Amino acid sequence: MAHSQTEYLFSYGTLQSEAVQLATFGRKLDGRPDALVGYIVVMIEIKDRDFIEASGTAHHRNLQFTGVPSDVVEGTALSLTAHELALADSYEPSGYERTHVHLRSGSAAWVYIHTDSR
Repeated sequence: MAHSQTEYLFSYGTLQSEAVQLATFGRKLDGRPDALVGYIVVMIEIKDRDFIEASGTAHHRNLQFTGVPSDVVEGTALSLTAHELALADSYEPSGYERTHVHLRSGSAAWVYIHTDSR
């Protein structure tokens, strides 16, 4: 019996927006508040023109690992299918990579972190 496994994606930025979810996945995703411990948010400039047009800005939030327990990034753990996770991969601009993390709740989730050092 085939069923789609639920994946979790931790969003700390634009994917928390209902409009972005509807445009990307065709539905509003279920989500719950959660946090990522040991990270801070930094602002970066995106060069991807299509992403800038879709999101409305060239400046986006990015995670930076610190390992400091008091550094916490609040966000939303979104529940989605493996197919929707692939759609999220397509949504993110170049330079962002999906990586596996453990959230404050103990849940495992994917998160996008910009890794382009230019």
